[in-house]
Amino acid sequence: MTELTPLHGKRILLIIGGGIAAYKTLELIRRLADKGVRVRAIMTKAAHEFVTPLSVSSLTGEKVYTDLFDLTDEAEMGHIQLSRDADLLLVAPATADLMARMVAGMANDLATTALLATDKPVMVAPAMNVRMWEHKATQRNIAQLTQDGVGFIGPDDGNMACGEFGPGRLSETPDIIAALENHFSAATGPLAGRHILVTSGPTHEPIDPVRYLANRSSGKQGHAIAGSLASLGAQVTLVAGPTAQPTPQGVKIVHVETAREMLAACQTALPADGVICAAAVADWRVVQDAEQKMKKGPDGVPALALTENPDILAIISQLPKGQRPALVVGFAAETEKIIEHATAKLARKKCDWLVANDVSPASGVMGGDMNTVHVLSATGRDDWPQLSKTEVADRLARKVADYFSTSSHH
Repeated sequence: MTELTPLHGKRILLIIGGGIAAYKTLELIRRLADKGVRVRAIMTKAAHEFVTPLSVSSLTGEKVYTDLFDLTDEAEMGHIQLSRDADLLLVAPATADLMARMVAGMANDLATTALLATDKPVMVAPAMNVRMWEHKATQRNIAQLTQDGVGFIGPDDGNMACGEFGPGRLSETPDIIAALENHFSAATGPLAGRHILVTSGPTHEPIDPVRYLANRSSGKQGHAIAGSLASLGAQVTLVAGPTAQPTPQGVKIVHVETAREMLAACQTALPADGVICAAAVADWRVVQDAEQKMKKGPDGVPALALTENPDILAIISQLPKGQRPALVVGFAAETEKIIEHATAKLARKKCDWLVANDVSPASGVMGGDMNTVHVLSATGRDDWPQLSKTEVADRLARKVADYFSTSSHH
């Protein structure tokens, strides 16, 4: 039975690259068909080494396209029409070579010609060896494709066929489908056309090459908020400190380590319609971090001279009119006198809303999956029941959408 989802009735042109993960596209095609998607496929020459056109064709119910110079195909459906007859082009697996050719604007086979000729959205699901993924050339290509508006799905961390571990695995089929659903639902979501900046996770302030000052933040809440905003159609930039959380689908991520790096990344990401500062930024850093590891010695314990880190929430909240986002939301992680401290912080930082929560050890919030928050603003306080961090994220995202839907914030 076909499910009625944002994918129902959509047409996707699937470009299958030549990676060992190509076999996974058979399951992807089957699951997309279950969602009511019509899939046409182009296979690169290298893809034939891993999966046969017959197996792909039997699942799509369509002819599989492979050769740029097949005159019969040109008579029936030219490569230009093929590239524009879909609602979206999906490259899976997207190999390092295929992405490099996309960046170069090459058109030396049917896959790259279709990608160059299309006027439709393009998403890629990369799959390659971890060293290839981390290579500077690949990272430059990722940055360029992102700038060109190409959406990325994954890759995941995991064990590779080559025996190495790290980023580079093709995203699992449910995650690819979720990203496609987000894409199509986002186009009409209540936050479509809005750019929201989210900070998440801790910051690490180096003491020496092996030690650092940090907060006990997992990044779960901030990442969940970024994902919820994206699912409502927002263009989300997530500036994340060191965290093991996976990047939410449909979100542009910028990785940072220190508070100063986080501030710089936020300033680069502006302008934005809204900013949600959910990161647990370290309040202090050492004045001068040591170039070499500090050793124990006869002189006793070394003194650490601390200095204050930039206050990212206050800096953004107090930007001049015209530069300040319309909605600035801060978080207050407190261990006592939650409301009293949060009320003072709201006034001091000059943000619009402050989300306060109890992070005392007994609460289990830091690193846990549940959260109990209070949303404070100039108009009062909203006390929410204990919810999962995902539910908190969804509820906050809807509140942001409601804020922008009022006439005064258009």
